[in-house]
Amino acid sequence: MPHTEKTPIIQFGTSRFLQAHADLFLCEGTPARAITVVQSSGDPGRAARLSALADPAGFPVRIRGIENGRVIDEEHRVHSVRRTLSTATDWPELENLVIDEAEIILSNTGDNGFDPCPSDTSAKFDQAMSYPAKLYHLLSGRFLAAGTPLTIFPMELIPENGRVLRERVLEIARQQGAAPAHIDWLNACLWANSLVDRIVSEPIDPVGAVAEPYALWAIENQPGLTAPTVHSAIQMVDALEAVERLKLHILNLGHTVLASFWKDGVGNPDALVRELLREPDGRRMRRVIEDEVLPGFAAHQMGEEAEEYLATTLERFSNPFLDHRIADIAQNHPQKVARRITAFLAWARTADPGYCAPTLEKIAAEGAPS
Repeated sequence: MPHTEKTPIIQFGTSRFLQAHADLFLCEGTPARAITVVQSSGDPGRAARLSALADPAGFPVRIRGIENGRVIDEEHRVHSVRRTLSTATDWPELENLVIDEAEIILSNTGDNGFDPCPSDTSAKFDQAMSYPAKLYHLLSGRFLAAGTPLTIFPMELIPENGRVLRERVLEIARQQGAAPAHIDWLNACLWANSLVDRIVSEPIDPVGAVAEPYALWAIENQPGLTAPTVHSAIQMVDALEAVERLKLHILNLGHTVLASFWKDGVGNPDALVRELLREPDGRRMRRVIEDEVLPGFAAHQMGEEAEEYLATTLERFSNPFLDHRIADIAQNHPQKVARRITAFLAWARTADPGYCAPTLEKIAAEGAPS
């Protein structure tokens, strides 16, 4: 029997992160929204996951961790996914959905999902295309059918992900010789910059996930843009920079400082973050953030937000259900030191040129990329 329920949201990506993040929020939000999930990779090994996502019984997301000092261990059922498709086998149906039903397209295609592919120059759809090229062809079909512009929510961990995706799609459009009216229509779509955060620690077979209580989907305001639903984890913000700074220079920086102390001590290779928090290295890391990081946020008039974010971060680090190995965090250490610590010092000194942070300066000097 053909599927008759409309799904105004088309989601590219089947990851457990999306299951425990956007799919859950769109199920629990006001209003609840219906989704078609699209597998863009064409990987036949994920066929079981794809079919299970749209089970009428829903799929489980288990939330486990600490929130406001209380241990959380609860299961939610996600019913937002109504249909699943694959670009490899269902392209004509997907084209029709984007033309006739879509209001929002969201994606999480991985850190390299926007990278160009040789087949992106093809005048017709090719499964080997990158996500932006596939999106261009779908949007072109809607434009040619005189459809209204759409709202695009990329969720990839790429700074200014909406702007980056728009520019890549426009680049492809120009390569394809799109008419000025076509380019104007693509520009009339709303391309949202967003930042997402939630630790999703393990999958549930065949579909579902285990995640921490903390969750964030921060969306940067622009004229005409509204959140896809109202949910406590979804925040509309005037600028993403403040959210990005908190995550990068408290949570991520804290991980890197802890990894630096652990490396100096040649610690247990199987040590977990939550264990280290109770040891001298963990207490030292907290003092560094309080003494050398929070004043930098205060200099940028973000002191109160930083203190609140640190309290939440320490709860996340203490999650008794999350086995987060410090050895994994310590990988690519020089690059992380540069992005998380050296960049923080430079940012702090834009507000206070004489800013002093001796421990961070030492880590930055010793851990700088060679």
